[in-house]
Order: sequence, then C-alpha cells, then structure tokens
Amino acid sequence: MWVLEVVDLALDHRLDRYGIEPRDVDGLDGVVAAPFLHVGFGHLIANTIPFAVMGAVIALDGPRRLVLVTVIVGLISGLGTWLVAAEGTIHVGASGIVFGYATYLIARGVFDRSAKELAVGALVVLVWGGVLLGGVEPQRGISWQGHLFGAIGGVVAASLLAKRTEPGRPPQPA
Repeated sequence: MWVLEVVDLALDHRLDRYGIEPRDVDGLDGVVAAPFLHVGFGHLIANTIPFAVMGAVIALDGPRRLVLVTVIVGLISGLGTWLVAAEGTIHVGASGIVFGYATYLIARGVFDRSAKELAVGALVVLVWGGVLLGGVEPQRGISWQGHLFGAIGGVVAASLLAKRTEPGRPPQPA
C-alpha cells in the first residue's frame, strides 16, 4: 500500500482511477485494487495502524486464517460497494478490510464460544467501537458502503471460519 501510494503520488494520483466504480463492469477490477489504493498519505496512515494491529491479531491463528479472512472480507466489501454505491464515484482504500477485521474479531468469540476471543472482541469495541459506528454513517467523500459491507464480511468470515464443536467436545481449529 505504501509503495503504491508513493508511485501514485509520482503519477499525480492517476492510480486512484483503478478503484471500485459502482455498477460499471470495468470497475469490478477495483474490487481487488481498491484496498491497495488511497487518497493521500493521511488516508493511508488512518488505515495502516488498525490494518496492521488487527491483521496481526488474526494472524496469530496462522497465515492461512489471515488470508481467508482478508479474501472473504475483501470480496464482500468490494462487491457490496460495487452494487450499492452511487454511480459516477470511485472508491479506494483499505478501510473496508479494516472494518471487516474489526467485526471478525468481535464476532469470532461468539461463533467459537471462546472467552479469550470474546475478550479480544471487547477490546476491539473499546478501542475502535466509535470509529466503527461513525464509519457506517453516510458522509460525503467517505465510502460508508465499503465500511458497511466490510463489517458484514467480517461477520460472514467469523461464521464461515468458526471452530465447530460437537456437544461435549472441545473446539477444533478450522
């Protein structure tokens, strides 16, 4: 993300046009590209810290888990944005992934029935809860659609990747 932002700056922000363009078939490429593109370094910094911290917490369950959560969240965030955002707009940034990571960490304790994971989720709510609620409020210039669908993607990922248990048996890693 950082390398691309430096390149984007050198190219007078021409890379940003590769973001998600709602309901334009050519804009579907943005579902993959958008999380790597940002509107300036302030935007990038705002996403980097929670992306790195929550990504590292998810990665404690292994790199495979991090990749699966990222793919699920990225697809749901990107496709949801592509479907419902206003035509004629371009959406970039990793905040859909960040919102997905947050809701994944909040929801996985519920799906896994794990006190440790519930505690992690409570910490996420404590640290980023206000941002999560404010980020899905429609605001000019902010892709609340990416935030909302990223959050939905996090819950879906937590459900799909839950450590299923049989009655009387301890949870098994997925």
